[in-house]
Amino acid sequence: MEVRSALFVSALAGLLITAASAMAEPDCAGRASATRLTVQVSQLSSAVGKVVVTLYPSNPRRFLAPRGKLLRLRVKAVTPMTRACFNLPGPDVYAVAVYHDANANEDFDRNRLGMPTEGFGFSNDAPTQFGLPSFESARFVAQPGDNTLRVRMRYQR
Repeated sequence: MEVRSALFVSALAGLLITAASAMAEPDCAGRASATRLTVQVSQLSSAVGKVVVTLYPSNPRRFLAPRGKLLRLRVKAVTPMTRACFNLPGPDVYAVAVYHDANANEDFDRNRLGMPTEGFGFSNDAPTQFGLPSFESARFVAQPGDNTLRVRMRYQR
């Protein structure tokens, strides 16, 4: 009888841990997995609109390409830090692009010259001095378990 009780308690504890971890990150995009990524976006100009976080897979040709994304989340802008969570297919190389959709029109707005009028950022704070960053400059390795990536929002003035 003691063995049954111990098995029951062990099974119940496992269920509670699973439920607690599911509740801890209820807005994780993607199919549940053992590899998760939390993106922390800082330096937003305001808590207005949405922050759009796009995750790209390890194929450099898909980075910033139309229909190249693996997953995308649109989350409410929160200052001082906005968070987005992704369940990743597994440990691998990924890249992230972020923009502050302040007017919530689901588009990355630009002026007549093509310059961004909304904030943006990339994993590794990849440089954008002469155009879009390369996949190599934005790539990062996600390990098994929980991963955290910090992205600093930039605004063209």
